[in-house]
Amino acid sequence: MGTGFAGNIIVVGVCGSIAAFKVAGWVSTLAKEEARVPVVMTDSAQKFITPLTFAALTGESVYTSMFADEHSGAMSHIELAQEASVFLIAPASAQTIARLAHGFADDLLSTAVLATRAPVIVCPAMNTRMYQHRATQDNLSRLRQLGYTVVDPESGLMACKDEGPGRLVEWESVQEVLWRSLRSLDLQGEQVLVTAGPTREPIDPARFISNRSSGKMGYALARAAYRRGADVVLVSGPSTLNCPYGVRRIMVETAAEMFEAVCREFEKATILVKSAAVSDFRPAVQHEHKVKKKNGAPALELVRNPDILYEIGRKKRKPGQLVIGFAAESENLEMEGKRKLQRKNLDMIAVNDISGSDTGFEADTNRLILLTGDETIELPLLSKSETADRIFDVLKEKFRSSPLS
Repeated sequence: MGTGFAGNIIVVGVCGSIAAFKVAGWVSTLAKEEARVPVVMTDSAQKFITPLTFAALTGESVYTSMFADEHSGAMSHIELAQEASVFLIAPASAQTIARLAHGFADDLLSTAVLATRAPVIVCPAMNTRMYQHRATQDNLSRLRQLGYTVVDPESGLMACKDEGPGRLVEWESVQEVLWRSLRSLDLQGEQVLVTAGPTREPIDPARFISNRSSGKMGYALARAAYRRGADVVLVSGPSTLNCPYGVRRIMVETAAEMFEAVCREFEKATILVKSAAVSDFRPAVQHEHKVKKKNGAPALELVRNPDILYEIGRKKRKPGQLVIGFAAESENLEMEGKRKLQRKNLDMIAVNDISGSDTGFEADTNRLILLTGDETIELPLLSKSETADRIFDVLKEKFRSSPLS
């Protein structure tokens, strides 16, 4: 899947804040990814960074005045409003937030936003006490009610030496919101539950049984579902990956903990995609203290863990509830996949070839076979992000003729 930015017109509104210099980097990234990025600057913004900087980064004119004549008499606010794929206001000052919340149109940026039908994303950045003030919080609530997307700031040490919420959010989070704003949102209304990563079954305080799963496929699925409009819960075993923006993550360690979390969250889910590599067995005894090697190699007795997919699959489901499984196999891929699809009462299963160096555990790419009750779909070697989107494409085509109400 491409970035989704190429060919789009992303109007960036820059307000007065020391964080404006960060947005210059965002604008540069968008321009490199072949988006058109007209920039609108408030008077205060120009005190922190020059219009020339943004013009050099974007190759576009920078808009600074409602009545500038550099566009051959065109009404800048209407032109911007009509052309925009999305408006991104960052950093959004308390003053501009107040303007937008109350429908004022006393500068170019607020007028253009009032005139547009494009999605509007607001990224506040200001002093902690200004951000926490009741007036600012009321204005942000009002923006959400009006349909604007507010990306909450981060906490940390501010330029003014205060510490707390108010720092401009990082680009990695903003790009996820942008991607979601530019997508068709064909999973809107879905409650998607994804499992990811390995589980760990303790032997003693120092040792455990696990597997090579990194969680990359599951995290890619959660990210793809969020970008396509779903509400997403990610139940993750131990992983070093960052939680995708907009996703609620539940961290677990053992198969029993994952089973409990999945059963609890499944009641609210419309789609379960279980890509976690759950340990089939656990030690029969978990030692309270570290087993010493001087005592010789201990015999390790194993007992079976619950089969989460089997238990979920045999439960009576709500109408329209889908269960998609993953099978990590090194031989007889299609045969093993069909066996598990039927035995576990699944709607679809993705069979993952773990025998190659470019597929399966820890790799950044995958080559899957998707099996439904009546069809076999072989996906080519793709990035895990592209693979996740292809899985949801098939799911939508085969099981969702229209969005859920």
